Amino acid sequence: MTWLLVFLGNPGPKYAGTRHNAGFLAAEAMEKSKGVRIDRLKFRALTAVCSVGGENVLLMKPQTFMNLSGDAVRQAMAFYKIPTEHILVFSDDISLPVGRLRVRRSGSAGGHNGLKDIIAKCGGEGFPRIRLGVGAPPHPDYDTADWVLSAFKNDDAARMAEAAARAADAAEVLISEGADAAMDRYNGSV
Repeated sequence: MTWLLVFLGNPGPKYAGTRHNAGFLAAEAMEKSKGVRIDRLKFRALTAVCSVGGENVLLMKPQTFMNLSGDAVRQAMAFYKIPTEHILVFSDDISLPVGRLRVRRSGSAGGHNGLKDIIAKCGGEGFPRIRLGVGAPPHPDYDTADWVLSAFKNDDAARMAEAAARAADAAEVLISEGADAAMDRYNGSV
């Protein structure tokens, strides 16, 4: 195993289709693209093995809830001896419009609790990530937690399905050609 692809979300039907589960939407797109099912329980995550960008990777959807995502990632990292720079994390981002992607080679958590936990438990900020835009709350007084736990509706749901498919494609490029190529092709795409 040379890479971990970590799709962030909250487990269970209560959270299916919510903004905070944009990472799980990318996992579904990767499943379709690769013809696999991310359904084997290992490392406190649902997992599958496949080839992405010519590399043998572990796909994982942590089942720890968002704020404890680092627990699952740390276990898989240690088992496979994967360096931090070979952990690719997919997450939601409220600072991006619905459907926009942002690929980064590394960086801060940007207020995202799942990323904060991975940074704290897995050796710092030096891992690449693909953020899927879920849009900002409709007004400044809207509770952010309520917003990210709300479901996509109508056109937003269709835009997110397309973004999830592009995120899966961006992972192929990032792994096979590098972060710069993925950033050039996918950042800002809607």
